[in-house]
Amino acid sequence: MTSAPLLFPVLALATWTLVVLLLIPLVRVRSALRGEVVVDDFRFGESPSVPSYVSIPNRNYMNLLELPVLFYVVCLLLHVTGGASPTALAIAWTYVAFRVLHSVIHLSYNKVLHRLTAFSCSNAALIVLWVLAGVHLSRG
Repeated sequence: MTSAPLLFPVLALATWTLVVLLLIPLVRVRSALRGEVVVDDFRFGESPSVPSYVSIPNRNYMNLLELPVLFYVVCLLLHVTGGASPTALAIAWTYVAFRVLHSVIHLSYNKVLHRLTAFSCSNAALIVLWVLAGVHLSRG
């Protein structure tokens, strides 16, 4: 298998991250137009007066910039070293699916146990990807 297909989950997660990024100004402007926030509420991040529905997209965006960095690194590592296998590709797509599911839960009904389950499953997939990368590199 060529390693190029492993870059598609990377592109998918990066695209999803950009979609979530676009939600931030949308909800902030809508909230400002409703008089729920003022510009100074965002001077040092978000003040306690910012409604939760305005804070959640920003928090979700930050989530998409934390552990997914390790996903990007492991996928690039596997791509560059020729370690992209059908198994790695399937696990990479699984990771992306669970990250998107985590975001959808967070940005919609936000049930913590459902969100935690999606987050935990994505982390398990990420660990497996790193194990696969370690095994591939150890085989030289």
